[in-house]
Amino acid sequence: MIENYIKEADRVTYLMPKEVDHHCAGQIIAELDALIEGCGVRKIVFDMKQTEFMDSSGIGFVLGRYRVVQSYGGNVEVVNLSRRLYSMMKLAGLEKLVTLKTKDRERKKDNETDK
Repeated sequence: MIENYIKEADRVTYLMPKEVDHHCAGQIIAELDALIEGCGVRKIVFDMKQTEFMDSSGIGFVLGRYRVVQSYGGNVEVVNLSRRLYSMMKLAGLEKLVTLKTKDRERKKDNETDK
């Protein structure tokens, strides 16, 4: 059972672990998806304040949850990113899909800020 989340109305804030890899991501995908589908979650906030390491499966994890919640008309935010993790997500193209916020300043979707 996932325990590192706070649910408020149609929003879930999930505190990501120190390391996000294939093993970690696989453990929470099914339960988080069930929470999205079963409890009417329309916004997911991934809080990365503890996260020091993330591999490509972490990118896939965030992208997968984006696809699920977006199919219900929702959105995803990734907050408290280190500069390194922000750069990695930007290179993967995630900033075009989800809102990214570093620990020291906010980064928004390209289509919201570059107009």
